Amino acid sequence: MAKTISKDTPLSEITLRRYEKPSTSSKRDLTRKVCLSIGLLQPGDSRDIIVDILQVLMDNKNEQLFMNSEEIKEKVISSRKKQKLPLKGVASSNVRRQLKRLRDIYLVENIRNQYRISEFEELHVIFKKQIKEFYLKNILERVEDYFKEVK
Repeated sequence: MAKTISKDTPLSEITLRRYEKPSTSSKRDLTRKVCLSIGLLQPGDSRDIIVDILQVLMDNKNEQLFMNSEEIKEKVISSRKKQKLPLKGVASSNVRRQLKRLRDIYLVENIRNQYRISEFEELHVIFKKQIKEFYLKNILERVEDYFKEVK
C-alpha cells in the first residue's frame, strides 16, 4: 500500500532576480523592475497592475496618507489612463489580491482596511529590514537545515 505524502506547501517563499543597474528610467519603469526583482511580476507579464498599486502607495507616502482599496483602485485607473495603458486587472477583487501580495512581502501594511507603505518608510529600508534581514534570512536558515539533514 502506497503511503500518502503530505502536501509540500511552503511556509514562505521569495523569487529574486538580478537585472542591470538602475538607469534613468521613469518612476513606473523603476517600480516595475522592483516588482520583477522580487517576483511580484513575471518577465513578459502584461498584467502589471501591481506596479501601479505600489506606485500609488509610494506617491502617497510623503503625505502619510492611508488609502482604502477603492481609493487605490481609482488612482490606479487614473494613472493607467494618463499613461494610455489598458485597464486590465483593475477589478476591486484583483486590487485587494495584489495588496495582499504586497502585504505578504512586508512592503505594505493594512490598518483597519486602510493601506500604506509599511510605516511610511523608504522602500530600500523596508527591503533591508523586513525582506533581507528577516524574511530571506528565515528562508535561508530553513533551506540550510534541509541541506544539513540530507546525508
